Amino acid sequence: MAPTTPKLVVPIDLTKKPWEQKVPLHNRYHPDIPPVADVTEGEVFRVEMVDCRGGAVGDNDTALDLNATDLFAVHYLSGPIRVLDKEGMPAKPGDLLAVEICNLGPLPGSEWGYTASHDREHGGSFLTDHFPDATKAIWYFEGIYAYSPQIPGVRFPGLLHPGVIGTAPSMELLNIWNDRERELVENGHKSMTLTEALHQRPFALLPTPESCFLGKIEEGTPEWERIAREGARTVPGRENGGNCDIKNLSTGSKIYLPVFVDGANLSTGDMHFSQGDGEVSFCGAIEINGFLELKCEIIRNGMGEYLTPMGPTPLHVSPIFEIGPIEPRFSEWLVFEGISVDESGRQHYLDASIAFKRAVLNAIDYISKFGYSKEQVYLLLSACPCEARISGIVDAPNACVTLAVPTAIFDQDIRPKAGVGPRVMRKPDVMKCPYNGKFPMTKNTSASTSS
Repeated sequence: MAPTTPKLVVPIDLTKKPWEQKVPLHNRYHPDIPPVADVTEGEVFRVEMVDCRGGAVGDNDTALDLNATDLFAVHYLSGPIRVLDKEGMPAKPGDLLAVEICNLGPLPGSEWGYTASHDREHGGSFLTDHFPDATKAIWYFEGIYAYSPQIPGVRFPGLLHPGVIGTAPSMELLNIWNDRERELVENGHKSMTLTEALHQRPFALLPTPESCFLGKIEEGTPEWERIAREGARTVPGRENGGNCDIKNLSTGSKIYLPVFVDGANLSTGDMHFSQGDGEVSFCGAIEINGFLELKCEIIRNGMGEYLTPMGPTPLHVSPIFEIGPIEPRFSEWLVFEGISVDESGRQHYLDASIAFKRAVLNAIDYISKFGYSKEQVYLLLSACPCEARISGIVDAPNACVTLAVPTAIFDQDIRPKAGVGPRVMRKPDVMKCPYNGKFPMTKNTSASTSS
């Protein structure tokens, strides 16, 4: 018998705001956020989702809307979804939830996306010290290909994937998250040296009731107040999966997620049409409204069987990701190297973040010689399918990180050649909202977000 049409468990109405959706969305992790739907292992179901900013960034000719986005609301997640076996028993703590991506794409009627960087006071980006302004590029889709009026002469196939997919934490795991992240916020400045070379940004994003959406929990009730004070922000990836931004997690991929609560309570969101490794501009993939069609399998006692704790408790585990067979194929690349020496010439010890920063800066500087502004290249490297690698991590004092850029995405040959003069600047440029030091963050400096 032919398979049935996937069951729609979370619909999205693009004419409505995230908080107006028929099936309520959420933007915190907490074990007491109730599921909005049940699915049975083996059945294919469809989950629709809004983009990471919930429609606040428009298909327009300005970057001003970036400064108006609610930084406390990211991400708007669809779910939680309770997963049952064929006998009707829910997934149990200690199980492993295998989630297969059967199909995915932009929502019909929303065949466009955006790549952006926030200014210094609104979350910044990986290279805020070099790019303090808010910038934005719009992308349009022609089948599997993306192109941008703001970055002319570039076209590449997308590799769609969810930026966020994960299970709910148990209360014990949630307390571990909140305790360790609070410790970092309170004492990290005493020992951390990384931010001396990378732009100063919040060490972590602690729970806050500000712009908190908790699904079916009614706002204003004592239960809502408690969960809002405890619920973890969705910005970083953690033991439950979450915001891992793995660009190859596309059609045919499987995610093996640890189960910490009855039913697993699966959530997903932050759909991307394409992304470069690192998502360096921070709001930096091609952000879209999209859908996933998924199928789940419960592997009983799979956490103990397959996952090894790397920490003081059995909860300190990590998901496993199985990449699917579909991806763009490129045969020619330019590869840019970075080492653990910052722009001031200071030596760092095996610091892969500094080395990656140098690789990105080297790529930006080089590609900008071919008629692009550095802002254009910055957003391009965040959105196109470039590949980052830690090439060496043992040869003290330098880590070696490389960034490979596929040359076929350009309409010109960008390889070095003798006798070639300077290029004429290509127009139009990306949209900018210049940073003037006068934009206050919405509430406090812990509000920056990732997508």
